Amino acid sequence: MLAKIYQPAKSAMQSGPGRSDEWVMEYVPQERRSVDPLMGYTTSSDTQSQVKLSFETQDAAIAYAERNGIPYQVIEPTRREHVRKSYADNFKFGRIGSWTH
Repeated sequence: MLAKIYQPAKSAMQSGPGRSDEWVMEYVPQERRSVDPLMGYTTSSDTQSQVKLSFETQDAAIAYAERNGIPYQVIEPTRREHVRKSYADNFKFGRIGSWTH
């Protein structure tokens, strides 16, 4: 069963970089989820898809996978480019977009 190792992106509710330096290893689902006809819940008999392990570094996650014989795929994180902005930029001459009173 293949596992993917990645660094999760921060959620939309986060303003700072909290917990964005940890690495996660989780198994790729082997089968599709199905809908329970009686209750309408989504269900799966694949229990490995519920496992989600956190590591401090990428190397620690890779070492764990190799030590336990788990085939893995590393997904490199994409870094955001920080754009410095100031409140005064909203009123500068030649700004993109129209501004009216």
